[in-house]
Amino acid sequence: MIGGNVYITLQVRRVTKNDIGEQVEAWVDVQKIKGFLDLISAESTIDKYNTKLIDATNIFISDYVKLDELIDAYNPHDIRAIVNNKVYFVSEIDNVMGINHHYEIYLKFSGEKV
Repeated sequence: MIGGNVYITLQVRRVTKNDIGEQVEAWVDVQKIKGFLDLISAESTIDKYNTKLIDATNIFISDYVKLDELIDAYNPHDIRAIVNNKVYFVSEIDNVMGINHHYEIYLKFSGEKV
């Protein structure tokens, strides 16, 4: 059992049209999972406009739980995660070796907060 010390909220992107036909994007909470968040790698650079950029890759490890059907149906590019009010892009959701023991969810910090 992995247990955990933090909750991750997985969200999917929903695109609808408003009354005048414009596309409206919204993020909808789908599932909350308890586990551990760890940093895999990070790089802090200065770009050509003298802006400090932080590029971090994280991994979220949790016990196996049945994922909501919406998460299975969506492209990872349309899934994001919220951890401690920070927004992460989901790179991959890995059910390691398909043995339904635990998940490794690879995340990229977006720099945004909710």
